[in-house]
Amino acid sequence: MATRKKKSSRRYGKKAGKKVQRSMEEMKSGKLRSGRSGKKVTSRKQAIAIGLSEARREGGKVPGRKKAAKKGAKKASKKRTAKRSRASR
Repeated sequence: MATRKKKSSRRYGKKAGKKVQRSMEEMKSGKLRSGRSGKKVTSRKQAIAIGLSEARREGGKVPGRKKAAKKGAKKASKKRTAKRSRASR
């Protein structure tokens, strides 16, 4: 019986790891900036998110964004439209 090599089931690729590491180093040295506002990033979670989104943009192996965040956005938009319809009555 031949032994089969186990297929790698890593969630994140090497490119993602390198991008996150780079963004963490930038954050620690105070050089990492937020994209839209240009404010200095101080949050560890935000630094990781920036690294992952850069890797995702360059085609690295990164899982998609969580669906829970999208679900929350849907709920908020439904609430806003409901409020508007009530206000116009």
